[in-house]
Amino acid sequence: MNIYILRHANAGTRRNNPLLDVKRPLDKEGKQQCMLVGSYLSALSVQFDVIVSSPLKRALQTASLVGTEVGYDAKIQVTEALSPEASLASFQQLVAGLTRYENVLLVGHNPNLPQFLGSLIVSPGRANVRLRKGAIARVDCTRRPGVLSWLVDPRILKGVYAKVTKRSLRKTSRK
Repeated sequence: MNIYILRHANAGTRRNNPLLDVKRPLDKEGKQQCMLVGSYLSALSVQFDVIVSSPLKRALQTASLVGTEVGYDAKIQVTEALSPEASLASFQQLVAGLTRYENVLLVGHNPNLPQFLGSLIVSPGRANVRLRKGAIARVDCTRRPGVLSWLVDPRILKGVYAKVTKRSLRKTSRK
């Protein structure tokens, strides 16, 4: 099983009121980050068997935009096990229930998502891997502990995309 861990994209400034913060949507930059990550995954020909998201609006939007970009047409599963308050035990229970799938996308939040990622790749013990907004990691969980195959930040994708588009312009020679 390959687990793709995706931190929700940029959603602007955090709200002090938790009831308002739950409904905070992605901003323009966050939507662009989703398109970059989705394009990257499409270029790698990644197809998800299931996408699971936190119930918060910004995570659901991230899951939906990335899912659309890679051609995912099933319903996105929503679980509290990926919410900001979720425990490591609930995350591990979620992962145990997904073993029948080959490629799984999990969309969540800081502060617990980096710890969840660390728990997949270090056993026993805990590791904390830094995930910026919109960052995605691929973990091969064929065996335990899992192997971190790659970790990509949207800023890297933006830089690569800018270079690729500059180089892909047709070269013309004048004779």
